[in-house]
Amino acid sequence: MERLVAVIVGLTLVLIGKAASYSGHPLLSRIAFGSCANQSAPQPIWDAINKFDPQVFIWLGDNIYGDIRRPFKILGKERTIGPWKNVPRFIPSSHSQMLSRYNMAKNIPGYSRLRANAKVIGTWDDHDYGLNDAGKEFPAKTTNQRLLLDFLDEPLHSPRRKQAGVYTSYTFGSPGKQVKVISNLSATTGPLFYMESWGRFPKERDRLFKLIRDSKRDGVFFISGDVHFGEITRYDCAAGYPLYDITSSGLTQAVEEVLPSPLHFIVRFLAWFTPSTMRVINQNCRYRSCTYGKPNFGAIEIDWDAFPVKLKIEVRDINGLPVIGVDISLSELQAWNSTNKAGQDRRQCSLEVMLPWIVRHRLAILIYAVLARKQFLMLMVSSLNLSSHQPSFFLSILEALKSFYHTKISWRKQDSGKLGICAVMQTDMPSKKCKNNKPKTGILLACFRY
Repeated sequence: MERLVAVIVGLTLVLIGKAASYSGHPLLSRIAFGSCANQSAPQPIWDAINKFDPQVFIWLGDNIYGDIRRPFKILGKERTIGPWKNVPRFIPSSHSQMLSRYNMAKNIPGYSRLRANAKVIGTWDDHDYGLNDAGKEFPAKTTNQRLLLDFLDEPLHSPRRKQAGVYTSYTFGSPGKQVKVISNLSATTGPLFYMESWGRFPKERDRLFKLIRDSKRDGVFFISGDVHFGEITRYDCAAGYPLYDITSSGLTQAVEEVLPSPLHFIVRFLAWFTPSTMRVINQNCRYRSCTYGKPNFGAIEIDWDAFPVKLKIEVRDINGLPVIGVDISLSELQAWNSTNKAGQDRRQCSLEVMLPWIVRHRLAILIYAVLARKQFLMLMVSSLNLSSHQPSFFLSILEALKSFYHTKISWRKQDSGKLGICAVMQTDMPSKKCKNNKPKTGILLACFRY
């Protein structure tokens, strides 16, 4: 008898409400998924998704960008960054604006064709929740939940319309050959092993691993979004068999899209240079980093006729061509299987948060070292001289490092009276006392004056 394939969406396997069953439907053999779709941007990727002809499409969050993003501004009436910041960079939209953006996304021709031919399910993230990084305190969460469920064509009698939150699960196929999709949002819809998501919640992550082990569930893997690039990671020492996490992000929003084409190599180098203990590196990768920073979607194909059952899992580009992929036998995702070699376990049993500090933060150190070079400072002085020019590129780098590496950006007056920017790396090293008896909270990496 074939075993259950469990796909975890939104990275949570906790107490779930009653599952929606589709067991009378044909076998589920093709699943597509994606995230981060700006409704105002062109979305040609739907042509490739429709060509793949999925039976189910899964939204992984940021299905629209409903909040309003202000530009980086140091000076002026509304300052979104810097020592005189007086307004938040992101603000929520009104109900009518959220509704308009959902309607715009729902009526994109390519997505309309998909809805006519596939079952669409999914969860949300922060921008479709209503506000960047908002939590349970967000006042519009209930009305925005209703808008999301309308966007997903959730039945009016669905339990999701009566509960707090959009968690749910689905079972597709017939007994013995089933796919169970468990969808929830807890902590983040970002990747399971990524430093910016579950890596910051080790107790919760370990509790999830323990739940998979104790429930003796085989065939579990994860899909995720949020981070604006695609990759596949693997962790071998949690459930008795390898746990794969397939990240697809985004359908329109991608890290390489913010830079001109000649500079895309910089993003690829940084992706390669960023430490990753669990990224799957194989011959199926288009780039050496085995990440993909352009618009993409995820594709899962299940061959139920093979013995054992075969899974082909890929991240595909805007033309539908694979850029990252892995072929898995369902027997590999079973704790009792002896084919999980010890050598593989040793190779991918270290989480990124367990790396030495200097390795974990080497990208930040490299970038700050580059920014501190005199040649770059001369260029920065000419463009960031408190004039009307906006230092968007420089400040974007600092803000990204601030969130990713726990870096503190401080602004202070220099002896000359000019404004300076100082970046301090927050560390998890033991606290020490300085000469002034103040606790040492980090390492000063760079200061810039203009």
